[in-house]
Amino acid sequence: MSLHSSDLLAALALFLVLEGMAPFLNPAAVKRALAALLAVGDRELRLAGLGSMIVGVLLLFLVR
Repeated sequence: MSLHSSDLLAALALFLVLEGMAPFLNPAAVKRALAALLAVGDRELRLAGLGSMIVGVLLLFLVR
């Protein structure tokens, strides 16, 4: 396994740990947040996703 693929797997593992924390610690709040997400329009959700990706790429460039 090359260094880059092990970095990718480490990043995926960290993502899964962080994603799992909220439902583990407060499942009721996660349910409320997901229910509220249904009220958000597609355009706003896409913009939020785009913003998240841009911030992630910028952060990755800063770290690397």
